[in-house]
Amino acid sequence: MEADSLIAAPAHGPSPTRNPPPSGPVANDPQAAAFFDIDNTVIRGASIFAFARGLLKEDILKRSAMLGFGWKQAKFLLAGTEDLDDIAKVQESALAIVKGRSVEEMREISRNVFDEYMAHKVFPGTIALAKSHQKAGQRVWLVSATPIEVAEIIADKLGLSGAIGTRSEIDSGVYTGRLIGYPVHGEAKADAVRALAKRENLDLARCSAYSDSANDVPMLSLVGNPCAINPDHKLRMHAQIEGWQIRDFRSTRFALKIGVPSAAVAGALLGAIAGSLVTARVVRAKAA
Repeated sequence: MEADSLIAAPAHGPSPTRNPPPSGPVANDPQAAAFFDIDNTVIRGASIFAFARGLLKEDILKRSAMLGFGWKQAKFLLAGTEDLDDIAKVQESALAIVKGRSVEEMREISRNVFDEYMAHKVFPGTIALAKSHQKAGQRVWLVSATPIEVAEIIADKLGLSGAIGTRSEIDSGVYTGRLIGYPVHGEAKADAVRALAKRENLDLARCSAYSDSANDVPMLSLVGNPCAINPDHKLRMHAQIEGWQIRDFRSTRFALKIGVPSAAVAGALLGAIAGSLVTARVVRAKAA
């Protein structure tokens, strides 16, 4: 899968510490870049859930459809699969919701969603890291399983270089409801970063990557300066073993987080739960 944007990150010390003083990237290194996961790394929560809220608001996504889709995601979550074919099937079922819609319509919804549901959830500490790379003349790219249109809007709103995200098939500016390749998740995310580095003549040993999830160990392992941000338990343990830097920008020291196969899947499930709760309240109100 082809990537759209890049970035470089600071060198980390040999031992993981909590919120150490920023060391800063090497200035004006054209072969260095930084790669940031989005969900719970740059923004608190699942970006796709925020997008689902936007679709609900625009009456594109019905609560009944969201609930039915959510049950599929619940089964997927409980199975705990990391198989890309399974993940692709889940995402294609979600894509059916926007089939026949224009790309520009979805981009406009994404812009509004960021302003209304995401902007106040950005982690200032993560953005400070990204900006330190930019001040050094380096590029910063978001890398996420979220749809590329959503990822690109977030990158644009934050003033970053660009984004790599899951791509959907488009015909004459309209979504067909099918994926192109696989979701940018796990090994596929690492492959996308590797392809981008080759295209942009980057030296991955001089690059940095940031993520909260153990699912991103393949991407983090690619670069010379991996950093776990707001890590889940599995990634925290891995980072400590490997001597990677750890930073935690959450308000509580031990934030609880369930490890799931995909942030996109988690967001869809949360959306379904929210939809079901609203529906239940309406039913109770009518019965009263």
